[in-house]
Amino acid sequence: MNNYELMVIFTPVLSEEEFRSAQKKYADLVKDNGGTIVHSNPWGLKSLAYPVRKKTTGIYWVLEFIAPSTFNEKLKIQLLRDDHVLRHMVTVLDKYAVEYNAKKRSGVPTGIEKVEG
Repeated sequence: MNNYELMVIFTPVLSEEEFRSAQKKYADLVKDNGGTIVHSNPWGLKSLAYPVRKKTTGIYWVLEFIAPSTFNEKLKIQLLRDDHVLRHMVTVLDKYAVEYNAKKRSGVPTGIEKVEG
């Protein structure tokens, strides 16, 4: 079992209900294939750096999960088949990234915060 982070950019034309439904779909896919969800973080509507499929904005979602390495190919196929997904990226997290994400979620200073002054 490995730690992963999935970032998905959905098309901006999704309603709030459709966005929640898409999040649930992929979270359930992870669980159904023997994985566990660590954290789900919907970022919401953000501007894209460059147009993708003639869209200049997208709805971002980040999912941190633990799953077997054989699951990645199934996930990739589902993401590529989904018309609502503009872009996606799965990243393998090492132990330092997992520790950093846990600290960030719990509010513990990570050492990279901006100092106001």
